[in-house]
Amino acid sequence: MRVGIVGAGAMGGVHTAGWTQTGAEIAGLFDAYEPAAQALAARHGLRAYPSLEALLADVDAVDLCVPTHLHYPLVLEVAAAGKHILCEKPLARTLADGREMMDVVSRAGVKLMVAHVVRFFPEYVQAKEAVDAGRVGQVAVMRFKRNVYQPKKAEGNWFVDFQKSGGMILDLMIHDFDYARWVGGEVTTVFAKSIRTQNPAAASDHGLAILTHASGALTHVEGSWAYPPPTFRTQFEIAGSGGLLLHDSEGTAPITVRRHGAPGESSDVPLPSSPLLEDPYTTEIKAFYDAVRYDKPVPVTAGDGLTALQIALAAIESAQSGRPVHLESLLEVVP
Repeated sequence: MRVGIVGAGAMGGVHTAGWTQTGAEIAGLFDAYEPAAQALAARHGLRAYPSLEALLADVDAVDLCVPTHLHYPLVLEVAAAGKHILCEKPLARTLADGREMMDVVSRAGVKLMVAHVVRFFPEYVQAKEAVDAGRVGQVAVMRFKRNVYQPKKAEGNWFVDFQKSGGMILDLMIHDFDYARWVGGEVTTVFAKSIRTQNPAAASDHGLAILTHASGALTHVEGSWAYPPPTFRTQFEIAGSGGLLLHDSEGTAPITVRRHGAPGESSDVPLPSSPLLEDPYTTEIKAFYDAVRYDKPVPVTAGDGLTALQIALAAIESAQSGRPVHLESLLEVVP
């Protein structure tokens, strides 16, 4: 199996390192910004392709590590070439794009996995397994927090361009929207508030969302781009009729000091750290590799990605309108 990586930014670097731990051969990588492609290729002894077309001619699968607004056109082009696809989350910027991507991939007969990496972090996997085993009884309330600093780039920071990224709600909070649905089942209603939906010029963003599940369970999701670098803190509580699960990524640290503006303390894009021997991004990539290599279903489907996108866009709509958004009419369109 030969794989090509598209995108030489922060995630391209993470994914390239992950692919080196699989049985795949990395044919090379492509980025429209040639200096970035050349730099990443040099670090790993790879070829930097001059065009996407040249890369597609040499590979069986493509890993898309590009900005959100580029997922739609690139998935269509890669699928048309008959290549399997690992696509960074979120699946797309709009529901219409996401649905068309699913249709095109299905017609092309290729696999598409959406890289919702939280599903591969061991603490989240273990919590899901505990719920499935009935260790907390009937799930009633879940709470998730994901507090980080705003992604930063010297120029062209697409993360803060709402039309390209969907802002903090779509780029960051979607992690926990997807996980909440994975654990608690389908979501029927979303109510949300955030700083930038009320004040787009605000220096930072912080959001809160309440999800109502078809089961009657409630999920509280907090997301933030308001913390100083290099903060990346996650927490969750899953409470049910028979018990409680707790996680805090910094629970063992007696005190932590972080300062705004401290140089050299963080990468441009907030990335969670892991003390494990295998990075969860590598675990995710291995799962995709196995699905393609052995023709198995991908663990995070395009349908999963589209549903997470629906929830995130509903949260944005709710934050903008001040009213809850009901998803019942949308659920049946997702396979």
